[in-house]
Amino acid sequence: MPFNVLCTFLIGSALGWILVKITRPPRHLKGLVLGCCAAGNMGNLPLIIIPAVCKEKGSPFGAPDVCHKYGMEYASLSMAIGAIYLWSYVYNIVRIFSRSVNEKDNTAEFTSKMNPGGGAAEILHGSCSEELPPKSCSISVDYANKCMLPSEAKMKIPILYAIKNSLRMFARKINLRALFAPSTTGAMIGFIIGIVPQIRKFIIGGTAPLRVILDSASFLGEAAIPTLSLILGGNLLKGLKGSGVLRWLIIGIIAVRYIFLPLLGIVIVKSALRFGLVHSDPLYQFVLLLQYALPPAMNIGTITQLFGAGKSECSVIMLWTYGLASISLTLWSAFFMWLVA
Repeated sequence: MPFNVLCTFLIGSALGWILVKITRPPRHLKGLVLGCCAAGNMGNLPLIIIPAVCKEKGSPFGAPDVCHKYGMEYASLSMAIGAIYLWSYVYNIVRIFSRSVNEKDNTAEFTSKMNPGGGAAEILHGSCSEELPPKSCSISVDYANKCMLPSEAKMKIPILYAIKNSLRMFARKINLRALFAPSTTGAMIGFIIGIVPQIRKFIIGGTAPLRVILDSASFLGEAAIPTLSLILGGNLLKGLKGSGVLRWLIIGIIAVRYIFLPLLGIVIVKSALRFGLVHSDPLYQFVLLLQYALPPAMNIGTITQLFGAGKSECSVIMLWTYGLASISLTLWSAFFMWLVA
């Protein structure tokens, strides 16, 4: 499943890049378009769809209680992996494009302030006519010889300091703080609890001494779905009042999310099943296929608000994509159930 979710992000990014090249949106919307095409709503929608599908009569997934148990596990794993990819991949895509736009705006503003009538040009060309005092040029021969050996200076730098400096520069470029968003942190803690058996015995189970932690987390999780639905409704309401977006841009995002990605997902999942990379559980295959047919992730709106790039346009895109999601998800879910039966 982690590889399948990664495929949805990578294929969606590739299709989004093609869409950007065709429609040529403004630069501040390129990150938004790539994010909407790459990241699907791996969170509350699978948690709503899968239990409903398990309760259907004639479902190909077996007993409803067993289907509900395993389906919620698959949906929870999908939500955790999607959150990690969203805040480590899509977040940085939007950040890169919004940063370049902000830098251009700041440069233009600085130029307009510094050069209202040619003042900056005078500073650059005519005001620095004084000569440096002769004392500043008196450099000893020994110091000059030392400065002529940069390789020796580099060799004297501690290796640990160089590694630390490189990691610091990498963290600035990638912005690793986004990896520790609340959803990502919760997913990492959940993985640690599930993987380490000693911790799992203390928290999970009817006789676990710290089972109150699991009960509290379950109560909060049950309230998360209606809360996220309310937040989604608020974002869609903003889309009614949002500014205009290119019509072909919205049509392209809808085509990527609801036509091309599901078709490519069918090819990928069926190919993996044929080569024995995916086991033949119909419910598991259904979850893998469903990950390709979901609307854009809701947290993309949060990311655009953080950087102030494309906030109103994101609301309009969310309005149209989620407005058509009821039709698209119904059709694709029925087709996927027939396909895995």
